[in-house]
Amino acid sequence: MPNTDQGNDFHRYLIIPRTLIFLFNHRNQVLLLRGAENKRLWAGLLNGIGGHVEVGEDIFESAERELWEETGIAEIPLLFCGQIMIDVGSQTGVGVFLFRGRYDGSDFNASREGALEWVDLDNLINLPLVEDLPLLIPKIAAFTLGAQPLIGKYSYNPDGSLRILFR
Repeated sequence: MPNTDQGNDFHRYLIIPRTLIFLFNHRNQVLLLRGAENKRLWAGLLNGIGGHVEVGEDIFESAERELWEETGIAEIPLLFCGQIMIDVGSQTGVGVFLFRGRYDGSDFNASREGALEWVDLDNLINLPLVEDLPLLIPKIAAFTLGAQPLIGKYSYNPDGSLRILFR
């Protein structure tokens, strides 16, 4: 089918595609990025590794590139875990594609995005995390090959608080 037949109607709902990667080690820890203080979003908060899907990339290429750019880690087998649609109250939303991997090393690089740190899974509730991570990280940590992908939908309540739903 030619690209002119793809039904591109820019007056319909659109999404901005992003990837989010979580690396786990044998010590029951997850590698998180503490947002640089000069970041517009999530400065000082711990988040997964990731970013936007660029033109011409599939979601795996994006995840591998973001992992390399933000950590210096390459050639880690990544497992697709699911997807979250985020309704931000406008005609454009966000689609986040979730990945997990295993990395038992300590050789990684900070980037302009922030510094990396291993965090104990048992201590998530006591840390300055991006709002959805206390619920999301345990789901990703428990995800196994062959499991049904996680499907999530986030939206915002009238008071601005985040509403999180998973199937």
